[in-house]
Amino acid sequence: MFNFFKKAKSLDIYAPVSGEIIRIEDVPDPVFNQKMMGEGAAVMPNGGNLVAPVNGKVIQVAPTKHAIGLLAEDGTEILIHVGLETVALNGEGFKPAVKEGDKVSVGQLLMEVDWDYIGEHAANTVTPIVITNSQGSGKQYDLTEEKTGVAGETVIISVK
Repeated sequence: MFNFFKKAKSLDIYAPVSGEIIRIEDVPDPVFNQKMMGEGAAVMPNGGNLVAPVNGKVIQVAPTKHAIGLLAEDGTEILIHVGLETVALNGEGFKPAVKEGDKVSVGQLLMEVDWDYIGEHAANTVTPIVITNSQGSGKQYDLTEEKTGVAGETVIISVK
């Protein structure tokens, strides 16, 4: 009946791609660094594909394939935006491995990414991971102290 002693559930969000972990405030785009879309972090990729950072469900694959939205099991909504100004690539360099409605597990392949192509044709390869329903949630978002992350293995954000 009463849940006074129940520990608040927390959610670990893992790196969706291997690379250098950076603060969302350091992403060179005001939409992200001013947290207009929500709290988060980012990874400067050093190669590899995009994997699921949480257990949950795919709620969006952008028509231009540059972003994937996930709904974690606890209701946290996560947007992974591959690179900056990548919508203009019209899907070139991206090969999604999932579709809307698919259930995913941490470390599961979400998308194959051609980082060389993106590096040549987009503004930046930095990949923001944004919690789009963070504003007004009353939750706390803690960024890891780790400087580099391994896709599907390194926790980059803890949600409490």
